[in-house]
Amino acid sequence: MNRGVCTGPWGVWKQPQRARVRLQRAVMAKLKGAQPAAAGAGGKLMGPQRCCVDARGRLAPRTPLPSDPPPAGPGWLRDLAGAWIFYSVLPAWPRVTPRFARIARFAPLVGVVIGALQALLWGITAGWLPAGARVALVLASALVLSGGLHHDGALDTADGLAAGPARRLEAMGDSRVGAAAVQAALLLVLLRGAGLLALAAQAPWSGGCALVWAAFWGRLAPLLAMQAYPYLRADGTAAFHRQHWRGLRRELRPSLLLAAGLALWTGSRAWSWLLLGVVGLLPALVVPRWLGWRLGGHSGDSYGACVEWVECLSLLLSGLLLAALPRLAAS
Repeated sequence: MNRGVCTGPWGVWKQPQRARVRLQRAVMAKLKGAQPAAAGAGGKLMGPQRCCVDARGRLAPRTPLPSDPPPAGPGWLRDLAGAWIFYSVLPAWPRVTPRFARIARFAPLVGVVIGALQALLWGITAGWLPAGARVALVLASALVLSGGLHHDGALDTADGLAAGPARRLEAMGDSRVGAAAVQAALLLVLLRGAGLLALAAQAPWSGGCALVWAAFWGRLAPLLAMQAYPYLRADGTAAFHRQHWRGLRRELRPSLLLAAGLALWTGSRAWSWLLLGVVGLLPALVVPRWLGWRLGGHSGDSYGACVEWVECLSLLLSGLLLAALPRLAAS
């Protein structure tokens, strides 16, 4: 995407009123990947109603004033608040100053919250809405709750893969949607819908469990990509992930604790729910490596593609697994 003005490093997907970050101010960005104009050197402050839905966020630091209060909260909590803002459209936290440094480590936690909200919608619509309507509502809620952040990256990545090595980054940065992006969008919807329709034939909360696990594995996959492959754009909008990277072992700690809690909770209710958590591990390992091999590295767009494809394939595998379990048990 090439056009628009920024609202913050979470950019693109936030409303103007969400752009108020202490000690920082939004500036206009000329192009995706370009350095924003500095304040006082041609940069224009963003007006309250001038947020574009496909902007990429950039922040210009403001000189702290003596009257400014110190940042509120410990570093890890500020990163968690930043991840909450970056990866979702959920209301920002009060009394905590968000920091956009090591936020990727908390992406799975935000994903679990989004997955839980989808699971709640899936559960409360069971029994009185047709399966097709439930699937459509859950698909729409996934886009709404994440602001379409990862879906946009999946489409840009598809265009980049189709353009060939010489024009790959140029195609991924183009605001126009190509034929490959349209095909990728259709595939994502169809495969995710197929998985949800298979889950609709099972117990209502089995589908909800699958949604939570899929959201977790989808947000974990970019961490593996960040560790294993170089970042393709030195000045890209997701370069700060690599700049603040502390190694996979440290970045995975919150995710491992979260996975252990999910495994204990799901395993105590039904062993099949625990299986739903295991099947998502396969696409979480394969998709980042395949994309990294094809692209020669990763970018912010391909991180989003990892989320979308891992989540989609996890739901599909979960639906196929639950549908096959009765036949396997009978045989």
